[in-house]
Amino acid sequence: MKTFSGNVLFLDRSDINTDEIIPARHLTENSKEALKPYLLEDLTLDGFDPSAIKDIGAVVTRANFGCGSSREHAPWAFEVNGVNVVIAESFARIFRQNMYNCGMIAAELPAATLDELFREFSREKTTVTVDVEKAALTFTTAAKRKTVPFTLQGFEKALVEAGGWVEYAAKKY
Repeated sequence: MKTFSGNVLFLDRSDINTDEIIPARHLTENSKEALKPYLLEDLTLDGFDPSAIKDIGAVVTRANFGCGSSREHAPWAFEVNGVNVVIAESFARIFRQNMYNCGMIAAELPAATLDELFREFSREKTTVTVDVEKAALTFTTAAKRKTVPFTLQGFEKALVEAGGWVEYAAKKY
């Protein structure tokens, strides 16, 4: 099973699309590793510096994350950078499923909960730890801690625990 913890990158914007996650010009690369330096390279967000993605394990963002072209490369670019958790109000359907197919977590939280997380944690160095069994996210700074439940369906949980669809299928079929 992958690691579901690490420093959090807060991206305070809805509708971040797959072209911003991994620009189409890099889709000719022939390995996941080759995608690594291009994650979020074209993201437009005031104050965002793509070098901020170093040493993170999770992203917290807003609604409709991963919209746009359907491509497995977007979750792959996160995965190869050690980001196995994306937390948002909602996800584009195919992006969300590709996350789980890769054994990663796409946790959906209500807008009010995300507002609270941005208000309380986005200005400080924050880490998150995911308890897969309890379907809970624990956010921690030097001074505070907050645990938030999320929904993790049975098959999604099985994919996460197996490490992704290929590993799940190898065990089951």
